[in-house]
Amino acid sequence: MKIMPNRLDKGFYLYQEEFEQKALEVLRSGWYVLGQEVSSFEEEFAAYTSSKYCVGLASGLDALWIAFRILGIGAGDEVIVQGNTYIASVMGITINGATPVFVEPDEYYNIDASKIEEKITEKTKAILVVHLYGQASDMASIMDIAHRYNLRVIEDCAQSHGAKFNGRRTGTFGDIGCFSFYPSKNLGAFGDAGAIVTNNSQIAESVRVFRNYGSEKRYYNRVVGTNSRLDELQAGLLRVRLSHMKELETEKSRLCNRYLAELSHPDILLPRIQESATHIWHQFVVRTECRQELIDYLNKKEIGTIIHYPIPPHLSEAYQYLGIREGSLPITEYYAKTVLSLPLYNGMSRQEQDYVIEAINSF
Repeated sequence: MKIMPNRLDKGFYLYQEEFEQKALEVLRSGWYVLGQEVSSFEEEFAAYTSSKYCVGLASGLDALWIAFRILGIGAGDEVIVQGNTYIASVMGITINGATPVFVEPDEYYNIDASKIEEKITEKTKAILVVHLYGQASDMASIMDIAHRYNLRVIEDCAQSHGAKFNGRRTGTFGDIGCFSFYPSKNLGAFGDAGAIVTNNSQIAESVRVFRNYGSEKRYYNRVVGTNSRLDELQAGLLRVRLSHMKELETEKSRLCNRYLAELSHPDILLPRIQESATHIWHQFVVRTECRQELIDYLNKKEIGTIIHYPIPPHLSEAYQYLGIREGSLPITEYYAKTVLSLPLYNGMSRQEQDYVIEAINSF
């Protein structure tokens, strides 16, 4: 049996008829940019997150860098962010000329809130919170710090659609919540797509103008903006998947609860869920010091895995100019050397999961 780490086609086949019907509906409409599908998705996703406003964008990275641009954070400013994130989180900061200040993660793979305060300087303007792998961060502690130091909070929710902390969905705590709808996400499009959510009407309006060449009226440009528009086709397809989010979340939860209950190996550490937080399981990430041996063993059994992420941003070639040496973030670097994502996708059969569980337990 061959098991891939992810199967996007299975997610399509679950609702094939609805996806195909919506695609034809959009294609036949003759309106492909900033039309009714985008407006409807923005309303529906705002309601889903319990936000007042949603603005569709072309990608999750665009959501991040535009968020910092709209908040006026740039050259000379510092932004606190966890070290063990995907590099796009950091790019959202540096594209604007600001400097990332890295904080070590906690045992749940999110930013360790107890280590934020020591990194704050007079240059600190914001905290970028990344809800990594699908689990909500400790937003109570983070927001307390932000309020005491008058800092902006931007949430990177690229992997946490629907995750909650104290019953409140991610993306709604800070000034702006940034979402990616890349196809592998729990709420995935069929290409690149993203959005921001906010409860601030001025921020929402500024993003709407900025995403469309800085124009609120055709040929009248208020600011120097960009082209980052969520297109009608992706918005329509996202609306279909959004209507099924509850059942998709339930299925992922069932699969991961089974992993938690049945995986048992002394050299493999399973993920834990923080009190007051929920996990929507974008990835099921284990940790092991014999990672390469496990990967090789699973490859022989045709079971695919992925490392999220093998090179932390501060050690990437792109950020060598920051001058952060190896060993500066030991927990981040240890996670990078030991984490491994197991096969997980909507539509995964019991037989497929049986095979994975049996293989790992006999490693």
